[in-house]
Amino acid sequence: MRPAKNFAPALAFFLAVLLHTGTVLAQPAKAGDAWVGSWAASQQIPEPQNALAPDDLRDATVRQIVRLSTGGSALRVHISNAFGTEPLQFTSVHIAHALSPASAAIDAASDRALTFAGATQVIVPAGAEYISDPIDYAVTPLSSLAITFHLDAPPERETSHPGSRSTSYYVHGNLVSAPDLPQAKKIDHWYQLSGVDVLAQPAAGAIDALGDSITDGHATTTNGNDRWTDVLAERLQASPATRNIGVLNEGIGGNHLLTDGLGPNVLARFDRDVLAQSGVRWLIFFEGVNDLGGLERKGPATPAEHSALLSRILAAYQQVILRAHAHGIQVIGATITPFTGSDYYHPDAATESDREAINAWIRTPGHFDEVLDFDKAVRDPSQPDRLLPAYDCGDHLHPNPAGYRALADSIPLALFAH
Repeated sequence: MRPAKNFAPALAFFLAVLLHTGTVLAQPAKAGDAWVGSWAASQQIPEPQNALAPDDLRDATVRQIVRLSTGGSALRVHISNAFGTEPLQFTSVHIAHALSPASAAIDAASDRALTFAGATQVIVPAGAEYISDPIDYAVTPLSSLAITFHLDAPPERETSHPGSRSTSYYVHGNLVSAPDLPQAKKIDHWYQLSGVDVLAQPAAGAIDALGDSITDGHATTTNGNDRWTDVLAERLQASPATRNIGVLNEGIGGNHLLTDGLGPNVLARFDRDVLAQSGVRWLIFFEGVNDLGGLERKGPATPAEHSALLSRILAAYQQVILRAHAHGIQVIGATITPFTGSDYYHPDAATESDREAINAWIRTPGHFDEVLDFDKAVRDPSQPDRLLPAYDCGDHLHPNPAGYRALADSIPLALFAH
C-alpha cells in the first residue's frame, strides 16, 4: 500500500492565494451595483501606415488618454490582443488621472498599478482580451484617464484602433509611473486597448454606438472629444435622470456591413463590439453608407446589382436586430446621412435611390425598436440628397464638429430615461 500523500502544503498555498487575491477579485460590495462600460474602442489590424515599427514597441512604455463617459467608484480596464497571432505579455499596466486630454502628463499621486488575477504582469493569448481585476478608484464623468503599459517585446501583429482622434505617447524603458513623458514620440492612434468599465449604481446601463467613420469621428478635432457620441455623453451627464448611462463608441472608419473593409464587417465584430461589452442596454446602429457608396465607386452597376445590394443590407440589419434582441438589448436604428457630391464615392441617382429606400425601411415601424433620423438632422432642406453646408466637413460625406453636434442634439434623451 502506498503511503498517504500530505496535501497540507498545497492546501496552505491555495488558501494563501485566496487570501491574497480575495480583495482584488471580490464582487461589487453593494447589492445591485453593476459593471458598465464607460469607454470603448473597436479593435482591428492597423494598416501599415498606422502601425508602429516593432522596434518602437520593444522595451517600450505606451501612454494613452481616454475620456470616460460615466463615472463610478471602481474601474477595470480591457487590454486587447484580439488580432495578435502569438501571446502578448504586458509587464505592467497603470492608470492615473490625466492632466489634459492633449498631454502625457498625469497626476502622479493618482497613479495605480492594475493587476490580473492578482499579478502585475499578464500574458494575453492570441485572439483574446483580458479584463483587469477591479480596483477601487473613483472617477468622475467626462474625465480623462491615462492608461499606461509596458512591453518587453512587441506583438507579432498589432491590435489597434487607428481612428482614435487622440494622441498616444511611446518611449523606451519602463516609465509607467512617470509624471510626464517629455521625450516620448507621439502618434494619433490607440494600441492594444479596448475598454474601461466603471462600477455604477443600480439601473445603470450603457449605449453602444456601432457604426463607421461618422461614428468613429472622421473630421473631428484631435484631442477635442467632439464626436457625436462625446456630445451625447455630455448631454446625458447634464440630466440627473441619465447620469448613470455610459456611451461606447464602436465605430470604425471605412467599415462595412457586408464585407471586410477597414476592420472586420459588422456581423463579424458584433459579438466582441456589442455583446461582450459591459452593461449594454441600448444599441444605436448607424451603418451602411460604405456599402451603398462602394457599389458604384469603380463604375456603374446594373439595376439587378442595386436590388441585390439592398436585399443584403436589409438582411444584415435584421441579423443585427435579431442578435441584439436575443441578449435583451434595445436596437435604435439611425438613418443614413446624405452623401451626394462625395469626393470619394461619386454617388449617382441610383445610389441616392438606394439610400432613400434603406432609410424608408429604417423609419418603418416594426423593424427597429426606435429610430433616430440622422438624415433629417444634417441634410440640406433645399437639396435633401446633400449635407447642409454648415455641417459639411468639405468632403460631402462626413459632418464637421457642428454637424456631429447636430446629430447628438437630435437624439431624444427620453429614449434612455428609466
